[in-house]
Amino acid sequence: MKSRFTVEGLAGQKKLRGEIRIAGAKNSALKALAASALFEDEVQFENLPEIEDVARMRELLAAAKSSPVLVKEIAERFRASIVLTGPLLARYGTVTFPYPGGCVLGERPIDLFLQGFRALGATVEEHDELFHIKGSLRGARVVFPFVSVTATETLMLAAVLAQGQTVLENAAMEPEIPALAGYLNACGAGISGAGTPTITIEGTNGRLLRADGKTFSVIPDRIETGSFVLLAALLGDGVTVTHCEPAHVAALLTLLRRAGVKMEVGTDFIKVKGGGPYQSVSVRTHEYPGFPTDLQAPMAVFLTQCAGEGTILETIFDGRFRYVDDLVRMGANITVMNPHKIWIKGPTPLSCKELESPDLRAGLAYLIAAAVAEGASTVDNAYLIDRGYERIEERLSKLGLNIKREEV
Repeated sequence: MKSRFTVEGLAGQKKLRGEIRIAGAKNSALKALAASALFEDEVQFENLPEIEDVARMRELLAAAKSSPVLVKEIAERFRASIVLTGPLLARYGTVTFPYPGGCVLGERPIDLFLQGFRALGATVEEHDELFHIKGSLRGARVVFPFVSVTATETLMLAAVLAQGQTVLENAAMEPEIPALAGYLNACGAGISGAGTPTITIEGTNGRLLRADGKTFSVIPDRIETGSFVLLAALLGDGVTVTHCEPAHVAALLTLLRRAGVKMEVGTDFIKVKGGGPYQSVSVRTHEYPGFPTDLQAPMAVFLTQCAGEGTILETIFDGRFRYVDDLVRMGANITVMNPHKIWIKGPTPLSCKELESPDLRAGLAYLIAAAVAEGASTVDNAYLIDRGYERIEERLSKLGLNIKREEV
């Protein structure tokens, strides 16, 4: 049964009030769940978000207990499924998986993963639309030609049980990586440098890790944090984002202050006091600690309500401006300058429209745009939003937004 959201827009009026709690990070939970395949005992979790991607990862793990094969019908539904290949290969010496699916964000090749597995001593074969990786892993030096969060995490996990030392160069530095490495180290792994461009893993030579009752606590979702801060800046009359890690969205907060947004930032909360009229800014996405690519669609909605001209330069993915046409239909003044850059002039009032989520992050941006607009908008393909945001309609309703889910 498909579902959609109906949002009664506030036409730019700042009426949202109260607190909204940040859930556990999707990108932390999925990688930690995958890492549980490295353990000989049970791993316990806290702050695990109740989202579709987490449910799918748990299904993959349950199926992999009897065979190191990723169920095609599940793995093709979300890209993070590929992270599980690292732990399964390390533990069983073999893994079979399909090309990972998920949101269509332009070309997202898996060459980095295959080359990394080969460097660690595995053989790679492809037939019948499946990849078959085999081998007893041994330490190696792996230099990523470009920064990839998922490849960094996958090869870090694969190297945990390997023989000898593995060094990952030009590694990603997202906060989910040191959070995971710290827990693995507490359970017997030998990882150093996580959170820096060079990660060193001393392999256990096949010895499985032991949790011994230690709980993995999923860190707050920084993309959700940023999205709710943007919503609060646009429509809030005193909204506090709680149980978050403000340092993880420092790049966004810097730009919002430059635009004129007034905020009080604490150790685990961000109180958005509003301000305005806001002035436009230009954005360049970048690997952490830069501005997150996953926040560029919500940021585009924010810029439609700012005075002046601004640009967004997307440096991580191609094909990520597919949401622009719908924002233009709603009344936004946006020009796609090239596949990696858009120009936005504001402020422009937005009007209600029937929308369909093109991907997980743009789907949330559509909800924000619908909230800003005048009239009632619908956002179809709610499943994509459910993949990353826990009970979104319930939480936004508590702030005063008229949002409802309906089956179609």
